[in-house]
Amino acid sequence: MSKERLTVTVDEELVRAGNTAVAEGRVGSLSAWVNAALADRAAKDRWLRALADAVSAYEAEFGDITPEELARQARADRASARVIRGAASRPTKVRGPRRRGAA
Repeated sequence: MSKERLTVTVDEELVRAGNTAVAEGRVGSLSAWVNAALADRAAKDRWLRALADAVSAYEAEFGDITPEELARQARADRASARVIRGAASRPTKVRGPRRRGAA
């Protein structure tokens, strides 16, 4: 893929983050880091456009999705959700040292 030189103004903290990535060896250059960020954003924009198109096509065929339908689906999603990363943490009782003779 060919490259094109670009002049942009970037927030200082983002330049620092990119330079940190270079210093830590996670990326070869600041240009590569910026290029990866732009590629990620372009992919996200394509995904959001496809999602908007899918919703538009659905609503054109079946009518507008109502707030009540969204709320009902959100409840159903919460009810069927499963933890897939780690277990849900439960508070554990912290016990003090056992005393001899205590029952």
